Amino acid sequence: MAATELTKADFQSDQETRWCPGCGDYAVLSTVQGLLPELGVPPEKTVFITGIGCAGRFAYYMDTYGMHGIHGRAPALATGLATTRPDLAIWVVSGDGDALSIGGNHLIHALRRNVPLRILLFNNQIYGLTKGQYSPTSERGKVTKSTPMGSVDQPFNPLSVAIGAEATFVARAIDTDKKELTEVLRAAAEHKGSAFVEIYQNCNIYNDGAFDFVREEKENIADRNGVTLSGLLNVLDGFYAPTSVLFMMTTNRIESLDEALLRPGRIDYKLFMGEASARQKIELYRRFFPESSQSEAEAFVEIYASAGTMAEFQGLLLELEQQAGSWQMESSLTVGRKEVARL
Repeated sequence: MAATELTKADFQSDQETRWCPGCGDYAVLSTVQGLLPELGVPPEKTVFITGIGCAGRFAYYMDTYGMHGIHGRAPALATGLATTRPDLAIWVVSGDGDALSIGGNHLIHALRRNVPLRILLFNNQIYGLTKGQYSPTSERGKVTKSTPMGSVDQPFNPLSVAIGAEATFVARAIDTDKKELTEVLRAAAEHKGSAFVEIYQNCNIYNDGAFDFVREEKENIADRNGVTLSGLLNVLDGFYAPTSVLFMMTTNRIESLDEALLRPGRIDYKLFMGEASARQKIELYRRFFPESSQSEAEAFVEIYASAGTMAEFQGLLLELEQQAGSWQMESSLTVGRKEVARL
């Protein structure tokens, strides 16, 4: 007898969905429910485990097995289930407060152990359920009920945390970009091991517009050169849209990741092992040295044309930065002389 074709309705529970009107969680829920039938895993073989917070309600709205765990412990509960029931597709849904404060320890150990979980971190840079306190991802200076004079803490970059824990799949997407989010989640579902996905999720009540800087008129984002911003291993994202960088990184050779990738706000894209274009190298040079001019960057790239891949070029810039503290092209430099001024 032919298997019954799964539909979105098969994964929708009969519970009333209760988030604030306009919450980004609605879009993520709909995207997940729409993707799961395509994966071919039936509801009875699917589990959603959540922590505490607005994201914790997710398990109630999925017509699958699930558990609403205690604060921060969703990765630990999921690890136990994964070790005893490897036949299940297990998803963890958590928020930035749940996963990176009280749950930070559980998160990094699940990632370093490469437990076969799909971990979705809804990042709205605020504590929403408890009515608007600052979270581990809130920006410095954030004024909230718990930080009336502004936060003095340096925020976590969730992707850097995951990469530092040697996660084998790391990705970022945004709630309003259904097409891109679907592809990211599909790749995460197919990954063998821990898959970590940060989802920029708007809290329109306590932190509205936090991620407008990566939206183009709040519509789906597309790279100006036609490259999808989640990318795959052979695509370098967002170089002509530096404020709109979303990325996906997956590797089973974690030692190949270089330290440049771990700098929040400095290098916000995945490791690129393919041949790099001059344009990409110029953009990377100017990210390392924002005071440099276009002509200086072009001259440097021509001089060091032998650094063919982006990984090699990153390594060169890191080495020069460590040696000199800064690296500038002398204003009188000519490409023909192939000379570089040392500070």
